[in-house]
Amino acid sequence: MIDYDLTRIKALFFDVDGVLSAETILLHPNGEPMRTVNIKDGYALQLAVKCGLHVAIITGGKTEAVRERYKGLGVQDICLGAAVKTKEYHELMQKYDLKPEEVLYMGDDIPDYEVLRLVGLPCCPADAAPEIKAVCKYISHRNGGHGCGRDVIEQVLKAQGKWMSHEQAFGW
Repeated sequence: MIDYDLTRIKALFFDVDGVLSAETILLHPNGEPMRTVNIKDGYALQLAVKCGLHVAIITGGKTEAVRERYKGLGVQDICLGAAVKTKEYHELMQKYDLKPEEVLYMGDDIPDYEVLRLVGLPCCPADAAPEIKAVCKYISHRNGGHGCGRDVIEQVLKAQGKWMSHEQAFGW
């Protein structure tokens, strides 16, 4: 259980490789990396968007399939090829007039370190690098690509009274 006032969270930012996809990437014969996705992470992401949270993807990867996957879930801010993730972080903070304590970021490896140090609620999957675990306030019991995104989103939406809200989840 996350020990943080989750009612303050207005934005959810996620890395992809090792967080929303497993840490192993298959390579297509043409050399393009192929990622796995977790269906339950996907459901939670689209629900978070419907509930009015700012959801963003900040990844160093450049595969257009990643953009299409998350765009299809309603995610508007998809930052591919983010070599220095703090740049995209600051742009999103300004775009939505956010304060650090209103942001949850989930990352798993060294490229996420600086962003994790800036946000109010740094999170990581169970199989994150030790350096990342050391700066996170919450370490999911789930590994990357195996529901860690769903884990944190579900906790935020439950705390905000939006989980299983028929109006949001089912359009009733």
